[in-house]
Amino acid sequence: MSDRRIQPNHLVISLGIVVALFMVASGVASLVNGFHDDSAITREVFGNIPGPLKLAFYSTIPLLIIWGAVLFSYRVQNWQRGAPDNRATTRENAKRRFGDFRSGVYMKTLLREPAAGVMHSLIYFPFLILLAVTTVLEVNHQAPPALKFLHGDVYRAYTLVGDIAGVLFLTGIVWAILRRYGPSRYRPYRIRIKTRPEHAAALFVFLTIGVTGFGAEAFRIAAQAGTNGHAIEAETWSIIGYPLAQAITDSGLAARASGWHQAWWIAHVVSFMAFLALLPITMLRHMFTSPLNMYLRDRDRPKGAMRPIPNLMETELESFGVSTIEEFTWKQLLDTDSCTMCGRCTSVCPAHATGKPLDPREIVLKTGEVMAATGSTVVSPPIGVDPEITVSTNLVFERVTGEELWACTSCRACDEICPVNIEILDKILDMRRYLSLMESDFPTELGTAYRAMENSGNPWGLSQGARAEWADDLEGVTILDGGDPLESEYLYWVGCAGSFDDKNKKVSRAMAELLTLAGVSFSILGPSEMCTGDPARRSGNEYLFQMMAAQNVETLNAMGVVKIITQCPHCFNTLGNEYPQLGGHYEVIHHSQLLEWLIESGRLDVSDARLDGRLVYHDSCYLGRHNDVYQAPRRVVGSIGGLEVVEAERQGTKGMCCGAGGGRMWMEEHTGKNINVERSQELLATGADRIATACPFCYVMIDDGVKGEGIEDDQVQVADVAIHLLDAIRAGETPAIQEALTAATEG
Repeated sequence: MSDRRIQPNHLVISLGIVVALFMVASGVASLVNGFHDDSAITREVFGNIPGPLKLAFYSTIPLLIIWGAVLFSYRVQNWQRGAPDNRATTRENAKRRFGDFRSGVYMKTLLREPAAGVMHSLIYFPFLILLAVTTVLEVNHQAPPALKFLHGDVYRAYTLVGDIAGVLFLTGIVWAILRRYGPSRYRPYRIRIKTRPEHAAALFVFLTIGVTGFGAEAFRIAAQAGTNGHAIEAETWSIIGYPLAQAITDSGLAARASGWHQAWWIAHVVSFMAFLALLPITMLRHMFTSPLNMYLRDRDRPKGAMRPIPNLMETELESFGVSTIEEFTWKQLLDTDSCTMCGRCTSVCPAHATGKPLDPREIVLKTGEVMAATGSTVVSPPIGVDPEITVSTNLVFERVTGEELWACTSCRACDEICPVNIEILDKILDMRRYLSLMESDFPTELGTAYRAMENSGNPWGLSQGARAEWADDLEGVTILDGGDPLESEYLYWVGCAGSFDDKNKKVSRAMAELLTLAGVSFSILGPSEMCTGDPARRSGNEYLFQMMAAQNVETLNAMGVVKIITQCPHCFNTLGNEYPQLGGHYEVIHHSQLLEWLIESGRLDVSDARLDGRLVYHDSCYLGRHNDVYQAPRRVVGSIGGLEVVEAERQGTKGMCCGAGGGRMWMEEHTGKNINVERSQELLATGADRIATACPFCYVMIDDGVKGEGIEDDQVQVADVAIHLLDAIRAGETPAIQEALTAATEG
């Protein structure tokens, strides 16, 4: 049976018809009622405009509105092709939804980059004010004489607000023109590489709207001054229109001002009609789609969690991941029409910055191109494309290549910086799922890691029996068998890197010593601990992830585990954000967070801890952008006396990836500059002699990058925050021990 429910595309058309009919009714009402304001200081709506022009105004614009609504409904129909995605507004998320919406419409997200944000604000806010000015004029026009309010000083203030908004609007437009078409020093790279003819058309139309608005105002005032002596006095607060009208009068054009006013008015209305015509077929549509996308930001899974898919052991699905438009969710398809093409995602992508084929913006736009070309009604692509580019099927891999997808480090920088909350990473990871599960199309090195995880329980391919060897000579480390109940307060999840990688074994030892110093009750699993499956899931192998995760969840639940400490942000994210999808619910804390709490609570005494020199902290993507933990590691190293803690050029939400996320720890970089080298050079540029990390992958990649620059440990020490902290505590203990020995000797 066909679905006869009202669909979103029907609502769009209905809304367009309602707005158009309201405008027609407004024109008819003004003709029938003929309400007039006798005040000396006011404005006559449509003054000096002949009846045929008014008829054209009230008939053409409603038709354009309906036409635009129909075209826009075709785009909405395309979104409806997507799979379900629960973005319902509920009592629980309503406050967050409206908060996200306000952040967007108030330009908070755009103002994260001040220059572009101010420029866009100069266009956006004045445009809204000018729209409000026009609306207020029409409301006053329809009001009976007793209710009219646009006269006297209210009218003067009204004209002042309108003129100020017009000046700011034109300032923003001129700035935008210079930013896109001016000297190269004013044009960011991300803007230069994606400028299309429609940008020129939109900017020209906006410029024309602003200029013709002032032109029509000036000649209207000049024409009224010639026939009505009080008119000039009524417009003295028009800070642009009034001086221009005086200049027109002084130039001798006053006698022909009436005809000029009509010409400028026609040009102004025609430019607005051009705007309405461009709105549904160009990137200007983001005026509607972007706020909608921002409102829908909140979702039913944590920020760092991937979209769950059914249990592959039980599902009857025949295809996994995304290869066609219909396999994306409707929200992912809305994303493609919400993109403003600003290129901020491009500017922060570590893969793109180092010469890899990935450009996050292109992932969004290429998906949109396939969607636009394969709908029941073909619509314009998100932005103009070269004529030789054609799309013949709804298969997204007609435009997106595997090389682009595998270059991604899943650092989430693109999602974090997007001013309209487009979810780019989800699209990349969903397409990876298809390539890995359905096509077995993945880099050769990943195949080795997959086999190692499947056969040995870890991507290094080392024996599980060696997992706890790092703790062989440490006292107080309890190693549990997977079937034993957990009697300690915490389970310390060491992770594969902390168990097998020589560098990160030092982190595990340092953390165990710090926990013992603080009197924290903890145990480890040793050989019973398996990889969380993060590398498999981020590289698309959902089958392997579910297999490993299910086994871990079974073990942890059987032990009665509640609290888990991790030193790996990837384990932290997977255990805390993704294991709940498989029935594993735990309180997961990153070791930097626990160390911060132990220091603040006094359980870990750092009063004598001291290191000399300068230290810079490198943000982990999975701790920071995926889980919003930025301050804990900084507070840990900041508690060390004698250290000067500095920041890299890119830090916090804009921190640069080390290059190892998204499974790339087990893939070689064959194109461009190595990401870890780029980041290491940036960290070294701070002049720091210590670099702190809070992730085992970051530790390996940054240490390799620093040593690749010919710098050894005695010059710059790269280490985890736990190692730096333990070194500082030991350094503080040495003088105390020496003093005690001296006192004993003298005694």
